[in-house]
Amino acid sequence: MEKDEKKIIEQALSGNQTAFRMLYQIHEPAVRGRVSGYFKWKADVDDVVSESFQKAFSALGAFDTSREFRPWLLTIATRTALDHLSSIQREDQKKEGILHKAATEGTEGAQLTDFTPEEEIINDEVHQRLMGYIDELPSLYKDVMIKYMIEELEYEEIARDLDLELNTVRTRIRRGKQHLAQMMLRGEVE
Repeated sequence: MEKDEKKIIEQALSGNQTAFRMLYQIHEPAVRGRVSGYFKWKADVDDVVSESFQKAFSALGAFDTSREFRPWLLTIATRTALDHLSSIQREDQKKEGILHKAATEGTEGAQLTDFTPEEEIINDEVHQRLMGYIDELPSLYKDVMIKYMIEELEYEEIARDLDLELNTVRTRIRRGKQHLAQMMLRGEVE
């Protein structure tokens, strides 16, 4: 790590707000570049950039200053982007559930979302892209990630359903997220 950056991190650790701003200014373009490929909407990118820095700054005390700061920060950003994509997918599933309920029960009063047709199309594209990425995962991670990201099962439920140890499920989900992040960064599935 560059000597000046290590000094800035030490100042940030002591609560110096200027040091936090400097770290943000230095690394914001790289973080934005890392996460912008995941999302079509600038607002999503802005949210993930902001959340990534919040997570990094709150965990700064655990950062090993003998290592490079940027890769650590970009790892946080990638994981934050994946979590954000997952929440978008959950919202899509909720909308689908509401639409299905309205169609099957004929409930005219069912509240639908305020999304424009364009937003619905984009949300569907994001969902389809994520499904494509999950489909391309190695089989070791694919079943676990489907249960985690699509079926939204808890770790314990996944372990029971797939007859796996709980720690195995945790490891496969973590590694599955890493594989997804790598595929998304390379744009392997369209």
